[in-house]
Amino acid sequence: MTTPVRLLLCDDHAVVRAGLRALLSSTDGIEVVGEAGSGEEALATAARVRPDVVLMDLQLGDGMDGVAATRRLLADEAYGPAAGGLPRVLVLTMFDTDADITRAVEAGATGYLLKAEQPDELFAAIRGAAAGRTALSAPIADRVLAQLRSPRPTLSERELDILQQLARGLGNRDIARALFISEATVKTHLGRIYGKLGVDTRSGAVALAKEQRLLP
Repeated sequence: MTTPVRLLLCDDHAVVRAGLRALLSSTDGIEVVGEAGSGEEALATAARVRPDVVLMDLQLGDGMDGVAATRRLLADEAYGPAAGGLPRVLVLTMFDTDADITRAVEAGATGYLLKAEQPDELFAAIRGAAAGRTALSAPIADRVLAQLRSPRPTLSERELDILQQLARGLGNRDIARALFISEATVKTHLGRIYGKLGVDTRSGAVALAKEQRLLP
């Protein structure tokens, strides 16, 4: 008899978690072994229940988001070789911007699914993730292929953070305060952003970033 995939649900909405648990209980081969409503709770619960797969939302309220939780989870020494290895993280979200996809993949996510996915596709993705296979929703796969055919500028996580502050209309001083960095560092990053995007103004950077779907 095949051992079921041990799954941890992480979503900040209790109703969503309850719905997922009810849905997953209808299929063989998957066992929900824990739930978490925040990134911090996901880390603590994962260390305790040792899931094979973590089904991770990206937006998790005011605390640690799903990307940060994924990065921390996959770097956690509690999951070293002696502990049986790292879990797989499968993102399940409503957000499909290029920035979100890039951040999740760079953090180590095995797959990226949208909440509009059909149940059978979700089940297959969970089983596939447990086996180490990449799982992408069809729209995400199409987006990734389009990026490969026509590569978009690649910005670092810090550069994306600064772009988001630019989009809010903040000046250099306010961006520095918001991100706990110096104004000189902000100016350095802005120069790199302008160079990568091929623009020379703040408004141009924001407009192109939105056009290229680099901003969430």
